[in-house]
Amino acid sequence: MPVLQSSPGRLLIMLLSDTNGSFAETTITQLRDYPEWHRGRSRYAIWMIPINCPEVLAYIDQVTVSLADLLHPTRRQPHITLFVCGFEGQSVMHDDDFTYTQLQRQLADLNRLSLPPGALRVGGPDSFSSAAFLTVGDPQGYLPRWRETLAASCTEIRQAVYVPHITLGLYRRTISAEDLRQRLQRLPGPGDLSMPVERLEYVTYRSDDMFSPLECQHRVTW
Repeated sequence: MPVLQSSPGRLLIMLLSDTNGSFAETTITQLRDYPEWHRGRSRYAIWMIPINCPEVLAYIDQVTVSLADLLHPTRRQPHITLFVCGFEGQSVMHDDDFTYTQLQRQLADLNRLSLPPGALRVGGPDSFSSAAFLTVGDPQGYLPRWRETLAASCTEIRQAVYVPHITLGLYRRTISAEDLRQRLQRLPGPGDLSMPVERLEYVTYRSDDMFSPLECQHRVTW
């Protein structure tokens, strides 16, 4: 997706809502295997927040249906990506490899936290150039603390700044930013929509399938 340089080693994602730096049009995602990315490695790992709240799931479905002509019909189960680990492996051979030892350190660090269950705010629709999403608010400041804890034992695989969000789908056709902005403004808002967070999950998915299901390997609850 198009990005802007914000500081050395850190990139800023272009958002539709940013009128000072929005993309010009959406980017079509090709549904194919990307061997140049996975280089034969089979499983990719992330930490995520699963979404099980019926009200949030209903709003996701409502907005997704309204954008169905723009989005690929297939998607992974709704979630909020918290931390991108990389490709699971026994050792680090590439800069995006992630080992069992690193995972065990992350699990130990998370289990030492004494945070009570919290809640995130689910906002209205916005967009990257490649994907539509719902915004996520964090009034209690949990996300930075969880991310800092996960980053204590490894470096996250990320070239752009972290934007918490719930992906609605990847674009399958091009639309101008202005037309998309008008479409999103006509959609119903979420109202006072809060989502409880009671656990974090370490999940993996097949790297040769863009919509491979997220399979939970570990979970941390409070």
